[in-house]
Formats: sequence, structure tokens, C-alpha cells
Amino acid sequence: MSESTAPTDPAGPTGTLATWVADLSLDDIPAPVLDRAKHLLLDGIGCALIGSGLPWSRVATEAVLSLEPAGDVKVIGTGRTTSAVGAAILNSTFIQGFELDDFHPLAPLHSCSLVIPALLSTAASTGQVSGRDFLVAAVAGFEVGPRVGYALHGSQMLDRGWHSGPVFGTHTAAMSAGKLRGLNPAQLEDALGLAATQSSGLMAAQYEAMSKRMQHGFAARNGFYAAGLAAAGYTGIKRVFEREYGGFLSVFGEGHQPDPAPLTGQLGQWWETSMIMVKSYAAMGGLHGAVDGARRVHENLAGQQISRIDITVGETVYKHGWWQPQRPLTPIGAQMNIAYAVAAALLDGNVLPEQFTAARLDADDIWNLIDRTEVHLDESLTD
Repeated sequence: MSESTAPTDPAGPTGTLATWVADLSLDDIPAPVLDRAKHLLLDGIGCALIGSGLPWSRVATEAVLSLEPAGDVKVIGTGRTTSAVGAAILNSTFIQGFELDDFHPLAPLHSCSLVIPALLSTAASTGQVSGRDFLVAAVAGFEVGPRVGYALHGSQMLDRGWHSGPVFGTHTAAMSAGKLRGLNPAQLEDALGLAATQSSGLMAAQYEAMSKRMQHGFAARNGFYAAGLAAAGYTGIKRVFEREYGGFLSVFGEGHQPDPAPLTGQLGQWWETSMIMVKSYAAMGGLHGAVDGARRVHENLAGQQISRIDITVGETVYKHGWWQPQRPLTPIGAQMNIAYAVAAALLDGNVLPEQFTAARLDADDIWNLIDRTEVHLDESLTD
């Protein structure tokens, strides 16, 4: 590898990760991982088609199209087009539109809302691409994002109030877009640095703001931009993961001992793509265990017969999924709140879009159960 294409420290975590992404080929990826990646991509497109017609998605569409110049990049499910940047934001917003999209339970983040929009906008910007290249680039993103989450102890990011996905989702999108552009390791190092400096996201958006739906969209846009800037020769922060002052791990990981080892550990041997889950319910991933339990109770006991609900959870679910709700909740608030999700599962036997209509959100039977719910923190539990 010539000096001009090598990362500044090929043996460091940033350089090793960039080189692995650059060298990744279809033949390197086991068949089951490729099958899983295809499944995830199809699921993401399905989520986008559902999400595109939601009321808050229509608001987002009109707002973004009024801000962005005309373009020919397709906005999924709308029959409309816009700039590559606008499409990246909107297509991600649609995938995240109803909490139905995939999630990595340990990282944690929603990968397809980052990978698919960045790849579609990149493909539209660079010309025709092959399905093989698209798939490899998707796997690159599926692999990088969770590894950054591990290094940062992503659940601790949630505990502190960061929206973990947008914090390290920029890297996910940047590596997918950069791989599709065919960037070399030095350029991918720049893309990682450009992505990292754009990372952000506040979890208070979960209570009532439409913006929670769009925050992965900001990350998808930023990753798309990072790869495009790097491709043009615009340099980013070098060795961004290992920098002590102003580096990604040192800043975002302050107070909880970030560890760069998972960034590169078992690259090409252990595949994070296989860990990404397709959701069973239209609720925050951390609530799925409680919903599973409530559905089992529903099979044997009518919700109206329940006099008291007591739930014990670990710190991440407690901070992310519990606050005393006020009637009525917004759809986004209800999808994040463990008391609402459990009440809906106990009464209806499921937690899907029909459990978040305006009528259901303000239904007496739901709120009777919520009022009987207590949620306790057990710090010894790991979520």
C-alpha cells in the first residue's frame, strides 16, 4: 500500500478499521451473514414504506422539500424526489418512523435507518452501482456501527441521555457510503473523522418530539456527507478514535471508560450483522422482554382482572423506558414507555401500530392499568 492511500497509523484502531472496510469483499463474507444482510435491507425498505405515510412523516417531507433544492433522488413511498442530502434525511426518518425497524440490542442503534439512506443517496450521486457492491457496503456499515457502540459502551450513553444511534450512527453511514464510493484506507480514515465530529443526539426527544424519528436521519446525512467530502480530498480528524484530546472516545466516553479494543477485535471472524434484530413490536427495543411477558399473561388472564403490575428492570431500561406518563401520551412517548407498552400487551395481546392510534392512546382501560403499574430499578441487572 502506498503512503498516499495508507491511514496515518495502520496499526491503530482507526487505521485498522478503515483498512478492513476498504479491503472487504463479497467473498470475505459468509453466506449466512449475506443472507441476514439481505433480510435486513428488505425489512428496512418495508419499514420505510410504512413510515412514509405517517402524519409526522408527511410533516417532515414537506419541511425538508421546502428547505432542499430540487433533485432527482427518490424519497421512498412518496413519488417525489429531492437532493441526495434531503433524501438521506427523509428515507431514514421513514425507516425510523414507527419504531418497527431493526435494532442492535447491545450497541445499541438502528442500522438500516443509517445504511439504506446513505447508500441510496450515494448510488444516486455516483451513478449506477451493482447489487454486489451495494450489499458489501451495507455489511460494512452493519459491522462498523455496533463496534463503535461497544467501544463507547453504548447502553451507558443512553443512561447519560445521549441518543446512542445518532452518536455513532454517523460512522455506520460513512463507512457504507465510503465503501460504495470505493474509498481507500486513508480516505476512509478521513471519513471516520468527519463522521465523528458530526455525532450528536439527545434522548429527551423520546417524550413527545417528532424529531426522535429524524435523529438517525441526521446521522445518515452526516455520514453521507463525510464520505463525499473524503472522496473529494477534504480531510478529517486523523486517528479519531485514539486521540486523547478531542477524540471521539475520549470525549463521548468521558466518565465510563471507553475501550477501543472492540473496534477491531475479531474483524472478519465475528459478524455483528448476525446480531441485528428485526423487531416484533412497534416499541423501543428495551421493552420487548416486558412485552413478551405481558403477552404470555394475556393468554391466561384478562387485563381487567389485574389489580397491580410490578416491573423490575436494569438501569438502561429504567432511564430510557420509564417515567410517570401523563394522559394522553403522544405515539412516540407511548412507544418508549414501559407502562404503556405492558398495558397494551396485557389488554390487546400485542404492541403494533393499532395500539398507538389516538383513541387507544387515551383509552380508559389502558390508563387504568398504567395507574396500577410500578417500575423498580435493580442496578444489579444488565440490560
